[in-house]
Amino acid sequence: MIRILLAEDDHAMREYLTRALERSGYEVVAVDRGTAAAPLLVSEHFDLLLTDIVMPEMDGIELARHCNIVSPTVEVIFITGFSAVALRAGESMPNAKILSKPFHLNDLVHAVERLFSKESFGELK
Repeated sequence: MIRILLAEDDHAMREYLTRALERSGYEVVAVDRGTAAAPLLVSEHFDLLLTDIVMPEMDGIELARHCNIVSPTVEVIFITGFSAVALRAGESMPNAKILSKPFHLNDLVHAVERLFSKESFGELK
């Protein structure tokens, strides 16, 4: 089963995304900030880091960089509602995918499915 680490500071969004991904058959560990996610990347196995970019204490870009060091095989998808921040994320982590808010839950589930299918990844914008 694919394990997803979700870092999202908005409680309602975190619950919404967790339920959608779990209903689609993924195992989700959800935390409210990057500083809570960082140690989990060291102590547990994950296939995907799904992270909001704008969060307190440690933003999603910094978290993704940490992930790249401690768990380089983990895929990364950024979720954000800020286009300028999305550009910065794309420059910082060119192999990461970016899903811009607002998005439908089906968009998220399909993005994760495509990421782990044998098809080419392509852009998720």
